Amino acid sequence: MDHLSDQPLPVSHPTPQPPDADGPLTGVRVIELADEFCAFAGRLLADAGADVILVEPPGGAPQRGHGPFADDKPDAETSLSWWAENTSKRGIVLDLDTDDGRATYKRLVASADLVLEAEEPGRLAELGVDYDDLAAENQALVHVAITPFGRAGIGGGTDVTDLTLLARGGPMWSCGYDDHDLPPVRGRGNQGVRMAAHFAVMSALTALLARGDGTGAGQFIDVSMVASANVTTEFASYGWLAAQETVQRQTGRHATPRPTDATQVQCGDGRYLNTGVPPRRPSEFQALLGWIRELGLEDDFAMSSLLEMSSEYEFFSLQMIMEDPLVGEIFGAGREAMHFISSKLSAHDAFIGFQQRGIACGVVWAPDELMTDPHFVERGFAATVHHEQIGRDVTYPGPPIRFEASPMGVRRRAPLLGEHTDEVLAELR
Repeated sequence: MDHLSDQPLPVSHPTPQPPDADGPLTGVRVIELADEFCAFAGRLLADAGADVILVEPPGGAPQRGHGPFADDKPDAETSLSWWAENTSKRGIVLDLDTDDGRATYKRLVASADLVLEAEEPGRLAELGVDYDDLAAENQALVHVAITPFGRAGIGGGTDVTDLTLLARGGPMWSCGYDDHDLPPVRGRGNQGVRMAAHFAVMSALTALLARGDGTGAGQFIDVSMVASANVTTEFASYGWLAAQETVQRQTGRHATPRPTDATQVQCGDGRYLNTGVPPRRPSEFQALLGWIRELGLEDDFAMSSLLEMSSEYEFFSLQMIMEDPLVGEIFGAGREAMHFISSKLSAHDAFIGFQQRGIACGVVWAPDELMTDPHFVERGFAATVHHEQIGRDVTYPGPPIRFEASPMGVRRRAPLLGEHTDEVLAELR
């Protein structure tokens, strides 16, 4: 079978991009000490218009060595990880292990609103450039530290990865398949790191708001990456704390204490659709039956009569389903109807049809298919960024948020090593 991305998808014309104007955080200056744990948080702020000055040590940040690389050519300037998480920033090189480097750093922070860092706890204090040292010269400073277990974390350490963060934080317990002979599955995309990044950005913006126009006091913010992961575990942690119930991993659906029916189905074009929440209202059952009839497939679906019987009820609750065998059969017929329709249509057509009828579902797109999804095309989601080091434009995922008057978006590629050192230092004179 050909790769699914070779099969065409309907494409619409994108809506116009927002006007070329200042972003919502224009005027906010951020000093970021380069580290993979805070890089994405810095990108979110930079894409929103903040002047994010990325401080790297001599020789560059370790993240520059993370593969894969553009054109499979390892180089400090072609790491896709570096590109993806450092857009819209200015980059400088400072050696904080020297007196001159620390003095310059202090001058830089004195001009800033926010410091973002993920240094090993204790390192900045030893260098004399931690929050207490910096706030003495800039009382309005907001300082955000992102560390695996928090600055004073017990039983932690610093030798962690996204994999171990997700495992210890809890999300991995809920991710995997119905077959529990298979181990838990780690969600890709550095989700553990990015969860903490989002909490860091939200807390930073809250502190800036509390500070006001810069005349109020700043504060130190301590973000624990493991805690950030844990509060995203939906029912898993809370269910154990409140009811001593342990959730079970399930394929493509919520982890719950008791197994639920499968939701993923293969469509007529080979793609998969997650059918999400099955119908529970008579109108939804009737919509499915009407659609089956429109497709001329009623004779091929053996449960049509059960769909018709749904009109005798007002709503199908979980308690009714468990207590009344007939209700359970009708409910199951709704799920089967969704699977039956999906098997006869392309994933996109099934998705649109279910959505039009008020029934939740979602197509499982491959990464290379995603940018041609009509929804993303219509929003103008893809961002084009020129990389002169490889001599061509590169397509990036754009921001998930659209501001009407203060656009958020990729403003420049990730900085080359030391690219803006002279420019930024000249601004301090």
